[in-house]
Amino acid sequence: MQKKVLIVGGGIVGCITAMLLHKQGYQVTIVERNKIASQTSGESSWAGAGILFPLLPWNYLVAVNQLTMQGAQLYQEICAILLEETGIDAELTQSGMLILPPYASEKADDWCQQYQLPSQKVSHHFEPRLTQCEGESLWLPTVYQVRPPNLMLALRAWLEKNQVQLLEHTELKPLTRNDPLSTWQTTAGEHLSADIFIVTSGAWSFELLKETTSQLNIKPMRGQILLYKPEKNLDHIVYKDGFYMVPRRDGYLLAGSTLEDVGFDARTSEAVRDELKTKAEAILPDLKGLPIIKHWSGLRPGTPDNLPTIGPHLTIQNLYLNTGHFRYGLTMAPSSAQQLLQSLPA
Repeated sequence: MQKKVLIVGGGIVGCITAMLLHKQGYQVTIVERNKIASQTSGESSWAGAGILFPLLPWNYLVAVNQLTMQGAQLYQEICAILLEETGIDAELTQSGMLILPPYASEKADDWCQQYQLPSQKVSHHFEPRLTQCEGESLWLPTVYQVRPPNLMLALRAWLEKNQVQLLEHTELKPLTRNDPLSTWQTTAGEHLSADIFIVTSGAWSFELLKETTSQLNIKPMRGQILLYKPEKNLDHIVYKDGFYMVPRRDGYLLAGSTLEDVGFDARTSEAVRDELKTKAEAILPDLKGLPIIKHWSGLRPGTPDNLPTIGPHLTIQNLYLNTGHFRYGLTMAPSSAQQLLQSLPA
């Protein structure tokens, strides 16, 4: 008999976890408080830039780099499956990343050598349209990106095609007891049953589980992004001092983002808009005078050291966690789903 799994949260981590579980023969249901793949303010899965690489990875713990590097490698297979079976292109693209100074040059060189990542020091002539910086930039040619809204639409279509049940606009009550779960009650009073329950609800996970565990240290961290369409787009991702610009295939350019500790407030602000605009124009002067086409935000599940919690709940036997990926939920989603599957009972 197939084991029934209830996944709490229909973002990128939840959807890829559901995909892998379905392939392993589980009967899967996703419960989502909004709509899966909807561009709803506050949802980080569609709102992010889609860079499949940790920003300045030499500043992170080994565990973070392992999850991000392994996750990024799995996207070629995932995106190929999604395109073949749904016809939706997630726009997996080898853009490469140009890191402008200042950065820890020796530390970066050591890290690239350790992880066997191709890298090259280049002068400002590499991309003359950027504002000239003192010192050499670091060119990482093998960095990929995907387009998160396309990826989420493709995942939704794949899940529907493969009879994964999607319970949308369904909110669960926070757990208050440490007993094994047979059902989880919704705010509408319905009881949803399963053999295994998995929480993948990002920034909202702590609110659901705070009375049953001290495992989670998650809080929402808002990020705001701008969208431009320059006359001539960049050919690669550009990063400088915590700020990045990501070119899309259709000529659009993302510029962001912020890290704001404001709780569950997903509103955008004019002050941040102006701050991002100033940073973008300082790096790429061609943007001066161009309209900002769109300005949006998402709430990341902030955690110490960017480390997610993956594995069993400490006291509730049939409850598992795959949450708290902070800035790298997209990049880590395939590898963290694989890690979670290894922790499930045979």
